[in-house]
Amino acid sequence: MTSLIHLSDLAGDSDLHQSLQGGAVSIGNFDGVHLGHRALLERVRWHAQRVGGKAIAIVMDPHPASVLRPHGAPPSLTSLARRAELMSGSEIDHLLVCEATRDFLNQTAEEFFQRLIVEQLSAKAIIEGPNFFFGRDRAGNTTRLKELAAERQIDVEIVVPSVRDERMVSSSRIREAIASGDIVLANQMLGSRYRLAGVVTTGEQRGRTLGFPTANLGGVKTLLPEHGVYAALACGEGCEGPTNHPAAVHIGPNPTFNDRQETKIEAHLLDYDGDLYGKSLSLTLVGQVRGVIKFADASALKQQLQIDLQTVRETVSSLQSRP
Repeated sequence: MTSLIHLSDLAGDSDLHQSLQGGAVSIGNFDGVHLGHRALLERVRWHAQRVGGKAIAIVMDPHPASVLRPHGAPPSLTSLARRAELMSGSEIDHLLVCEATRDFLNQTAEEFFQRLIVEQLSAKAIIEGPNFFFGRDRAGNTTRLKELAAERQIDVEIVVPSVRDERMVSSSRIREAIASGDIVLANQMLGSRYRLAGVVTTGEQRGRTLGFPTANLGGVKTLLPEHGVYAALACGEGCEGPTNHPAAVHIGPNPTFNDRQETKIEAHLLDYDGDLYGKSLSLTLVGQVRGVIKFADASALKQQLQIDLQTVRETVSSLQSRP
């Protein structure tokens, strides 16, 4: 399991600090831990084994853009904890989090390299993609990285980006797919299924009166897909029985009832009648079922919901039947 460590933790723990030195590192955002990230992380693991040290991924939190351009930061695909969970599949030992303060981001490329890579980590190998930049104003690039590393006998590998449909797999491209509701494409590029996580809050209980009780998910901090109904797998605190429950997830307003609220996340868990209020819940999205529709009345909506649930059941069943 990849451990989540903050750079500030090293100051008070000499044993932890020592354990991180002499390994292979990669610096990036790693949002989504998509196929391109995984190809790079596999090389980090390989170099770590070669040099006899730890495999370390390094991220800055919050996203530097949110510090330098507060309204220009891209929405997150994954929390830090989710990134660490996904990195475990690549056998990364540690996810090291650097607090992205203005002072930290104001370091020159040379200062950043010296303080973090050399002094803090004594790294023996650095693995990056071709679009890697570091230091104030992104002044450092892969050429400068190789120069600084060569001066200190640190190995550098630049990994060729992963490509799908003749386009580079990137977090930006995945965000585009999710924002347009193309969860299937997003999941293909991620190499895992996109997940929304939050806490179940009290809603208007309109679904219960219709015979389709829903869990209203609040506190979601990652990117929401286009408004619509989605097939998902639900799992969380208090979900007795199977680990994952098929779920129909409605994201957006309820125009049938003239609901003006822009975005709500409501999940109906199939074959489940437990109490989830106040508990954590994750929704792993599989695909879009349909868009948001304004129906003539509640009866027409109920008829469509029956069709939606059957579609969700078939979609999830087809996934579970695959080898």
